[in-house]
Amino acid sequence: MNHKSLSDRWFEGTILGALVLIALVMLFPFYYITTVSFTSPIEYLQKTIILLPDKWTLDSYRYLLSNNVFTKAAGMSTFLATVGTALSLIVTSAGAYTLSRKRLLGRRVLLILILMTTLFNPGIIPPYLVVRELHLINTAWALILPVLTSGWYVILMKGFFDSIPDELEEAAKIDGATDLGVWFRIILPLSLPSLAAFGLFYAVAYWNTFFSAVLYITKPDLRPLQVVLQMLLIDSSSSASGEIANQMAGDVQIPTDTLKMAAVVIATVPILVVYPFLQKHFAKGVMVGSVKG
Repeated sequence: MNHKSLSDRWFEGTILGALVLIALVMLFPFYYITTVSFTSPIEYLQKTIILLPDKWTLDSYRYLLSNNVFTKAAGMSTFLATVGTALSLIVTSAGAYTLSRKRLLGRRVLLILILMTTLFNPGIIPPYLVVRELHLINTAWALILPVLTSGWYVILMKGFFDSIPDELEEAAKIDGATDLGVWFRIILPLSLPSLAAFGLFYAVAYWNTFFSAVLYITKPDLRPLQVVLQMLLIDSSSSASGEIANQMAGDVQIPTDTLKMAAVVIATVPILVVYPFLQKHFAKGVMVGSVKG
């Protein structure tokens, strides 16, 4: 039986204590934001700092969820996160499966071209010109189609598909399945860990869409949540922030700061809720694709 020395126990205890302290320091800002968002307006105006409100209230959340500006932005972000993630997974998995087939002509050339997209960034102007020429400005598709897939994700998912035995595909072909049937009925069901991992990546990216929305979207009704949130949080002297704050607050007697805190919580919670359900697939899905191929 292996007995740890006193010095080893002190060392492990020190490391554990330091990690717990770091975790508390990192969690405190979100705890404070959440606490303030549930604080009543009167208590918020009376106290300098609020660690635990005397009276919990949902006034800020009720107002935000009934506010037309905020609900449209949340709906836009939800559309991007759901439809965009689904389309990205279809395109990425289809491309990765195609590249994993050794009989594909020009397979090595295609892999090199895809790899080059991960090494060289065209910048801002070429994508903008493409979006403009396709008449996608001020449409939701301007926030989906330019980032529909990632060369790096295709390569990693290809490695996952390489780990699937070829005998499964051969057996399906003997039974009369087409390439599309093999991909849809066999490959995708076996790839759930990989799809869950990359689906989380795509969902987070779409939910946090900001810079592309600033470039391609000028209509207020098409702004995603992160743009509205940024306009609400920036310096109140800004004209953009003033516009959003006036629309959000109106004549309601709710401090702007509690509305801001509630907006941050609403923008953060969906990803926090989804992540635990995908966590068990996360490490497996990424590591299998990164080890082979």
